[in-house]
Amino acid sequence: MSPARLSLAGRRVLVTRPRAQSRLLCERLRTLGARAIAVPTIRIVGPRAGGPLDRALRRLDHYDWVITTSVNGVRACLDRAKALRIDLASARPRWAAVGPATARALRAAGIRVAMVPSRYLTAALGREVRGIARRRVLLPRTDAATSDLARVLRARGAVVDQVTAYHTAPASARDGARIRRLIGAGRIDTVLFTSASTVRGLVALLGRRGALRNLAIACIGPVTAAAAFDAGLRPDAIATEHTIEGLIQVLLKMNGHGNKGGRYGAHGASR
Repeated sequence: MSPARLSLAGRRVLVTRPRAQSRLLCERLRTLGARAIAVPTIRIVGPRAGGPLDRALRRLDHYDWVITTSVNGVRACLDRAKALRIDLASARPRWAAVGPATARALRAAGIRVAMVPSRYLTAALGREVRGIARRRVLLPRTDAATSDLARVLRARGAVVDQVTAYHTAPASARDGARIRRLIGAGRIDTVLFTSASTVRGLVALLGRRGALRNLAIACIGPVTAAAAFDAGLRPDAIATEHTIEGLIQVLLKMNGHGNKGGRYGAHGASR
């Protein structure tokens, strides 16, 4: 059966993204017949005025590249630049984006995107950005980000400043209690994770991994899946195109196989 003929009818899907980012995903799931329930497992806290991001933006022309790895990072830069009256679109650096959603957020602000990697992963971003040797690079990232991307860029000769652009904080205890009620009542059979932080957030909220034992788990990509494995979970599906649409497609494929516990990539291959 082709993906175009598949549906998500009967799926009861928990969307774990922050509230401001869950609407479009939920709408897409519902158009395919799923019951989508959005309960965030993390919340995004913007940077403080006068903090590291402000200092970096005030000297933006000092950099050759700004490499953005999330829509949240772009929004933080835009918000603080507006407060500081800095025009990012006319600034000196070239901009790179980890994937299409991040690139769209930049372009919507009038910022030209010079580079998007062939695979929408920070590892590919670090390998594929060109002309990086002896260049100064700004990485505006969450406080939860690892230094892996910065290390790759430095190994290639770049001078890198990784600054905290926003903070990833746990969702509220009330959100955790709601998720426990939904699981206990059998109103969820599938959990979608769109970042490593959403995985860690859900495990922290539930306080135990056993609550997820009978649920199907789909991850947007290998970094998110690795966080799930680290938390003692076993992803059933991992998207090979690391976008929301890629996640939808792997969920469609999984549903088309009547799968609640098998393991599929975006092309349905057993993993």
